[in-house]
Amino acid sequence: MRVGLVVVSHSARLAEGVVELAAQMAPDVTVLAAGGLPEGGIGTDYDSVVAAVQRADAGAGVVLLYDLGSAQMTAELAVESLADPGAAVVVDAPLVEGAVAATVAAQGGADRAAVAEAAASAGAPPGTETAAQDAGAAQSTTLTLRNDVGLHARPAALLVRSIAGLDADVRIRLGEDEADGHSVLALMSLAARKDDTIEISATGSQAGEAIRRIEALAERDFDE
Repeated sequence: MRVGLVVVSHSARLAEGVVELAAQMAPDVTVLAAGGLPEGGIGTDYDSVVAAVQRADAGAGVVLLYDLGSAQMTAELAVESLADPGAAVVVDAPLVEGAVAATVAAQGGADRAAVAEAAASAGAPPGTETAAQDAGAAQSTTLTLRNDVGLHARPAALLVRSIAGLDADVRIRLGEDEADGHSVLALMSLAARKDDTIEISATGSQAGEAIRRIEALAERDFDE
């Protein structure tokens, strides 16, 4: 049972596109679009949002993301109308980045609060991520990517999911560029390709386990 996600947008095409991208990262998460007006125009529809939230809730709650201010109002009204308004939450987050981060967190089994936090923090400036509380000894390794697409969307999502929940601050470096190992979008921004060598460093009480999981993932060419 995983947290569901609803994307509220003034445009049906925009909502569906965000859902298509996010769903690629998290095949077991229900991600639904609630975009546009019933007749096909630009706008948001209260009834459509309510219906989407109800369908997305498998029992673990729902996180709603929106594109513009009036979409936020529609989403909040929909949540307030639920039999249990506490089952869903509207999050102020960058739409695409937030949706990707939220679905990856939900795929990893995070609860509603953690999924909402993942979405909200997706737009945080680089370097503001929270480090592991117990620093522990730093560990590192280097890996050469052998899978065809390097650290593109799906492999990046698999890496993030593999270390989700561990007490470890993980950093991935390619050349002079470094990314937070817990952020799909940050990893994708490295543009690491097949045959590139990446450096992985981790601190925290479970740093060694984080390194081990990433090594195992690379050894099987990011195959689930």
